[in-house]
Amino acid sequence: MQHVRIGIIGVGTMGKRHATYLQDQLITGASLTAVLETDAERVGFLRDHLNKSVRVFTDEETFFTSGLIDAVIIATPHYDHSRLAIKAFEHGLHVLCEKPAGVYTKQVREMNEAAQQSGKIFSMMYNQRTNPLYQKLRDLIQTGELGNIRRINWIITTWYRSQSYYDSGGWRATWAGEGGGVLINQCPHQLDLWQWMTGMMPKRIRAFCYFGKHRDIEVEDEVTAFAEYENGATGVFITTTSEAPGTNRLEITGDRGKVVVENGKLDFWRLRVSEPEFNQTYQGGFGTPESWRVDIPIKGKETAHPGITQNFIDAILKGTELLAPGEEGIKGLSLSNAMQLSAWLDDWVNLPIDEELYYQYLQDKIKNSKVKKTDNNIALHVEGSY
Repeated sequence: MQHVRIGIIGVGTMGKRHATYLQDQLITGASLTAVLETDAERVGFLRDHLNKSVRVFTDEETFFTSGLIDAVIIATPHYDHSRLAIKAFEHGLHVLCEKPAGVYTKQVREMNEAAQQSGKIFSMMYNQRTNPLYQKLRDLIQTGELGNIRRINWIITTWYRSQSYYDSGGWRATWAGEGGGVLINQCPHQLDLWQWMTGMMPKRIRAFCYFGKHRDIEVEDEVTAFAEYENGATGVFITTTSEAPGTNRLEITGDRGKVVVENGKLDFWRLRVSEPEFNQTYQGGFGTPESWRVDIPIKGKETAHPGITQNFIDAILKGTELLAPGEEGIKGLSLSNAMQLSAWLDDWVNLPIDEELYYQYLQDKIKNSKVKKTDNNIALHVEGSY
């Protein structure tokens, strides 16, 4: 294969962005050849504004059997991600999926198994992994510059959403429509980066999720979570959609120093000797290890969504290593599922989580949701659209 024909499933806000840079020929080795959309108004718009060479489908089966595509970008509501990815693999197509990987880990695990059986390329749209700042921080951690991780604190409250935002769609902020609130809608990138940069998953989580605390919604709009790791490290994750102005501050401490990421800047304080060594040898009573503030060069620029798509295409055509392998989507989702389950149980939750227990609780939430579900658990949106 020398060229990849891409079909986009779901051409809402994100789907349109993907269509735009593909039509602008910003991706080498790929072109947009088809889209699948079920909303009548959007379909009319797409037929008027897409290149004439792009086929607009309204029927799912016809789209998948058209022979016009080699790969798909899935940009639908959350509940559809896993089902559509599995169907794409069954039709021999490569898959690039928007975040989150799904709503619950049970369905995502099935998607991962289908990907492995298909032998096709599978990637997640974790575009924040293209940010040179986060790449550099990951490098500092993975190469041991920070030593053993001891503490991770992330305050991410720059997700302000008004009541009018939630009222703009009857499916928004409902268990049946989206499967959660700030954790699954706004925070998937941070939850992914948390485990990707550190290379660690917690052994257990205790979370306090507040459902409809500041907005008239049924899902979580404020969360404070505490995580414990096998090596003794701890983590705190705080998020909400109701603070203004918000904060985005990540602080990671190891036994060889500390890193703070805030306002698009990385600050690194390196200890001259590790804290354990200082503690063993220092005899002066009061005192702290000598630390140096180190200027860390951040090279390159964030390529965002086109960068992940180009990496996906290069993996198909050249065998390039994926920056965001699709199978890793379950990790960040495990963190959000664990936080919700901890709040529902009012207790600690061990990881990996009890997937059946989480699924049972979620089904109960869906049953009482303002938006009802079909028998096969695919979300029904008031727009009737992907």
